[in-house]
Amino acid sequence: MTAPEAAGQDSAGQNKEMLLVWDAPNMDMGLGGILGGRPTAAHRPRFDALGRWLLGRTADLSEQSGEPIEPEATVFTNVVPGGGDVVKPWVDALRNVGYAVFAKPKITDDSDVDQDMLDHIELRRHTPGLAGLVVGSADGQAFAEPLLEIAREGVPVTVVGFREHAAWAVSSVELEFVDLEDIPGVFREPLPRISLDALPDDGAWLTPFRPLQALLK
Repeated sequence: MTAPEAAGQDSAGQNKEMLLVWDAPNMDMGLGGILGGRPTAAHRPRFDALGRWLLGRTADLSEQSGEPIEPEATVFTNVVPGGGDVVKPWVDALRNVGYAVFAKPKITDDSDVDQDMLDHIELRRHTPGLAGLVVGSADGQAFAEPLLEIAREGVPVTVVGFREHAAWAVSSVELEFVDLEDIPGVFREPLPRISLDALPDDGAWLTPFRPLQALLK
């Protein structure tokens, strides 16, 4: 994978970056679990709103440090064979907003993008260096230890996700957790979330995270 260079800078003169790494397969799975199925347009995250939030955090961090910081927003995704035409409008929309997209064919169960995301974080960690890191994922198995290691070096690390699926980040004292729904404008309508600590008096159904037939795969 060849990482995209920050706009307007060469590799020798880059400012430190506020890097967003978005784990699209994992975040889609988490959203599907909350909704109990595929999201409608009202419940698809708006990446322009996410981008404005990232720009705001970058500006705040730059002001605090007194140094210029460049934002970089990246999305990592898998593409199933023959699914390029379906995914292309979404990928093009992301690129039009200002996101770099790393797309990888989903050939086997092991053809995920976890290592590609970690490789990109490691690259940016040293070239040009991280002023801050934001990871959109609930995958603690892949990210918990690497993110804690970076945070212990003094780099502010934020995990964006859904509180129902990211207990490892919610409970961490070294990582900041931001629920995706708390970012202004990301969803057009509130998500139909059910909290076990705030159930309605007459009870509520909790839909399965995956179909029962998945046990046969």
